[in-house]
Amino acid sequence: MNPTAILSLLPLLFGFLAFPVQSCAADLVTWKSGESLTRLARASHKKDFFPLSNNFISQDNAIFCGPVSSAIVLNALRLGKRDGLPIDRQSIIAEERNWLPAGADPFYGKYTPNNVLNERTKSRLEVLGKPILIKGTLTSDFGLQLRQLAQVLRSHDLNVVMRIVDETADTSAIRRELATNLAVADDFVLINYARKTLGQRGGGHISPLGAYDEASDSFLVMDVNPNRAPWVWVATDDLIAAMRTFDTVENRGYLLVSEGR
Repeated sequence: MNPTAILSLLPLLFGFLAFPVQSCAADLVTWKSGESLTRLARASHKKDFFPLSNNFISQDNAIFCGPVSSAIVLNALRLGKRDGLPIDRQSIIAEERNWLPAGADPFYGKYTPNNVLNERTKSRLEVLGKPILIKGTLTSDFGLQLRQLAQVLRSHDLNVVMRIVDETADTSAIRRELATNLAVADDFVLINYARKTLGQRGGGHISPLGAYDEASDSFLVMDVNPNRAPWVWVATDDLIAAMRTFDTVENRGYLLVSEGR
């Protein structure tokens, strides 16, 4: 099947990601629309889209956007390329395993939201709200801030470049850096942004970028929480505005992630 035919099937293959559909701001183009397919088909900066979609998982709770996004990127970089990946055994509990043949081990090695956190990162309990010290005060800090997300990925020996998007950040430079990443295989972008700036429900969020369409000057945000919002194309200025927002101790921003050398 040629690439054009494959692209024509994408809304059917991934249509589940758009439900339940919420109304979006006028400048957001939802994944299931014809315009979305047009943008993806003509985009020349979409090398990341296919490995991300092949390894895509979605959140099963409202807090784990960071661990979910981390697992997607780690699998996109490593699944099928190296042995010894961590094993998450939580999908079949011990009592259920008693019915398996003696010595059977049905689990695959892969990254999941349950095994990307470790002793070098914020703990699972801290992600879920166990207080940590922030500016000298014990505070519940739900989820992952951008710097904490970077530490999760570095703890797995990935190369991570962190960009805090403050008032001095240059729009043209950000556009160029993000688009360049999306045009090259084996490196990925994770963004930390404020949903409300895009007219969506919710607060801070983390998801990967999948593509950049130069004609519309928009990026495809592969939202890891389909219960809250579908994948959407976001105009560059709006995306940068959503990242140029404050989160606990500093502004949000993005990470450029690649395999460690």
